[in-house]
Amino acid sequence: MRPFKVLGIQQVAIGSESKTRLEKLWIDLMGLEKKGSFTSDYENVDEDILQIGTGPFSVELDIMQPVDPERSPRVHEPRLNHIGLWIDDLTAAFEWLKSKGVRFTPGGIRQGASGHHVCFIHPKGNEEFPLSGEGVLIELVQAPEEIINRAS
Repeated sequence: MRPFKVLGIQQVAIGSESKTRLEKLWIDLMGLEKKGSFTSDYENVDEDILQIGTGPFSVELDIMQPVDPERSPRVHEPRLNHIGLWIDDLTAAFEWLKSKGVRFTPGGIRQGASGHHVCFIHPKGNEEFPLSGEGVLIELVQAPEEIINRAS
């Protein structure tokens, strides 16, 4: 039996060589509010965290550009970089999925840009861990108690 539940979409991340055009569309024209920003040289990302909706089931829209477009990871390729899913028990999900042959990106469970604990299902499988996102990077995000309680 699966020891965790997917509770909803936490985020969608879109990459580009430059955030300027993404900001024009999502902030200036669509009216989304910028809730924060995050830069990591290690992850090669400079991102703004926008919000769609309100309350515990609001969804983040992360617009991202690479710190260095010549380095990996290439956060702007593909343009739809990843989706994030709220998980009620991230540790149980990570361990169980890994035991079933799911490949995760290096780093395991760690603090994400929005302060939640996260881990990423790799977009490509390998010999040791053949199951993957099949071309899509999937972020699993530990849901806060408010989300877990409302989803029950």
